[in-house]
Amino acid sequence: MSESINELLRELTEAPGVPGFEEPVRKIMESRLQGLCELSGDRLGSLIARKQGSADSPRIMFAGHMDEVGFMVTQITDEGYLKFQTLGGWWEQVMLAQRVVVHTRKGELVGVIGSKPPHILSAEERKKIVEKKDMFVDIGVASREEAMEKGVRPGDPIVPLCPYTPLANPKYVMAKAFDNRVGCALVVEIIKRLQSVPHPNTAYGVATVQEEVGLRGAATSTFAVEPDIAFALDTGVAGDTPGIRKEDAQEKLGQGPVILLYDASLVPHRRLRDFVLDVAEECGIPIQFDSMAGGGTDAGRMHLFGRGVPSLAIAVPVRYIHSHAGILHLDDVENTARLMVEVIRRLDADRVKEITGE
Repeated sequence: MSESINELLRELTEAPGVPGFEEPVRKIMESRLQGLCELSGDRLGSLIARKQGSADSPRIMFAGHMDEVGFMVTQITDEGYLKFQTLGGWWEQVMLAQRVVVHTRKGELVGVIGSKPPHILSAEERKKIVEKKDMFVDIGVASREEAMEKGVRPGDPIVPLCPYTPLANPKYVMAKAFDNRVGCALVVEIIKRLQSVPHPNTAYGVATVQEEVGLRGAATSTFAVEPDIAFALDTGVAGDTPGIRKEDAQEKLGQGPVILLYDASLVPHRRLRDFVLDVAEECGIPIQFDSMAGGGTDAGRMHLFGRGVPSLAIAVPVRYIHSHAGILHLDDVENTARLMVEVIRRLDADRVKEITGE
């Protein structure tokens, strides 16, 4: 893992970017991609990086989504507490007492999702999960008027707070928003590596918006690209922690990229899946498999474009996904980048015809 990818992950994960408010992430990616490719976008805010190869077609699309799970201010109480709407899937037990940042027109305000001390909870109350609708953010003001003077308005984004932190083994790193800033980092890294790797196609690295609330940017950006083959670069649920059964989550940190065999949005294209597995075997890149009964990735929208686009979701395993702090292994990021470059350089017109059956 190069130091440049490590620093890119730091910069991307520490940027705010909940659904509908991805612009800070987009600006980082634009600055990193400037001069390497042709940049454009769709009208929702997705970024499209076009890297011309030795042929205009086939068009190969690989996408990571810019948005992270977070919150939005919906109401300011008379006492100055902020009620909120979740953006993306949250489990109540990972929310209470966590630090957040409210991004207002006047600047950033640090707060905390309030919780009751155990001293005043009855034995029965301690067994209950506090529902999201009963939670609030405390930014340290005494009234609605004071909160508004500080710049808070309904609709302001609220972002989890967790600095990028290398752990005891520095190949393990902790941060917020790995889902899916790791996919964004991979888009930048793949485009960068393709500068020195001939490829018989045109590659489109895409950073989509609003994946966590309905795969929305994937729909519009796929319309803009019109790909022949598509990949969603996302994160998967690591199952290598106590309490998770292997049959519920098979992924392990440090064991390579994950081929998602099924989720609620996609049954992957069989010939494309087999092609990627053959490339991984040829190049000695470790591969894992997993499936999810629920959830989905941008591939769930990409494969439905036009007459259909053979699509596959490739994931980097992450522990504690959809919480304030996730953990991943940097070797998995590196091996995913390697795999994607090797796949792209082999996807010529004849190979794509074999995959599509046309």
